[in-house]
Amino acid sequence: MTSKERVMKALDFESPDRIPRFDNFWGEFVENWRKEKGVSQEVDIRDYYGIDLSVPVADETFFPSTKGVIEKKGNYLISKDGWGRTVKTREGSYFSQTIDTVLKTRNDLDNLEFEPADLDIRYEHFLERVKRDKQKKRAVFCKIGGPFHRCSFIRGEAKFLMDLVSDKSFAKALVEKVATNRVSIGLESLRRGNLYDTGVWIYDDMGANEAPMFSPKIFEEIFLPVYISMVSTLKEAGARKVILHCDGNIVPFLDMVIEAGIDGLNPVEPKAEMNILELMKKYGDKLSYIGGVDNASVLPSGDKEKIKRHILPILEAGREGGIVIGTHSIGPDISVETYDFYHSLVRKYGN
Repeated sequence: MTSKERVMKALDFESPDRIPRFDNFWGEFVENWRKEKGVSQEVDIRDYYGIDLSVPVADETFFPSTKGVIEKKGNYLISKDGWGRTVKTREGSYFSQTIDTVLKTRNDLDNLEFEPADLDIRYEHFLERVKRDKQKKRAVFCKIGGPFHRCSFIRGEAKFLMDLVSDKSFAKALVEKVATNRVSIGLESLRRGNLYDTGVWIYDDMGANEAPMFSPKIFEEIFLPVYISMVSTLKEAGARKVILHCDGNIVPFLDMVIEAGIDGLNPVEPKAEMNILELMKKYGDKLSYIGGVDNASVLPSGDKEKIKRHILPILEAGREGGIVIGTHSIGPDISVETYDFYHSLVRKYGN
């Protein structure tokens, strides 16, 4: 099977020739891997480890033409990031500190206009990545951000969480406006990448380690109708699958996630009480899973017996489909030797 055939069979709850694999790698891990293995810059780590799935993303920011550095202060850059935020970032780092947002007051919503979804500048690098990964026969999906995550970008997370409780009519209007924009970019990404036979991932981090970041009642009142609309629009346009990426614990939302039409879930983090084996037992073929491996304590421990006890039941559960095995991400707290061991288990027992 090609990687694409393998992934789609697994997502359809059919037996693939082997369990598909999907991991994202931090830059620091890749550097360690190149150094220890003596691998040149030309070698893609995803090729080396047989990663089957790819999720390229267009420039889905609300204001792509406004991005740029405002000033440099020592080792820090003050920039506009395309989401309407002013951010402070240490040079060479990934995470940033938000200094200012575009939606300061509720009255700003009526005047908030996003740049068009069909801007060519959004899709240049996206199409290059799609072409490259299709040539390697990977299962290539496109990606859009979800309504909670992207609303928190333009409003500020703390303010938006308060809005969800104190001003539900405003929060609902903002969510609907953002969701309409997200779907437009999703439809354009599907069309330009010709990705209908795989589909779309919605990235919407709504969970903390112990529980969701807001109540199931708020999800039902404000987000569920929007999710139903988003998923149905994407599928009516031809998207075969719609996958939800959501960090953290969203177990209290899962019945509604299924009601919305979501086909699969990623990354299914064990540290957040998202146990892939228990979820499969509860939901059967209503949800497929991409992830399930503990990158917070099991893999960083380097304990081979512990890793084996963790990985083998996941591989066994995925033999009849329903699982693409992987982690949230592979960072520098996981040694190359440990990742090689984990990967060797997947190769040996995942057929």
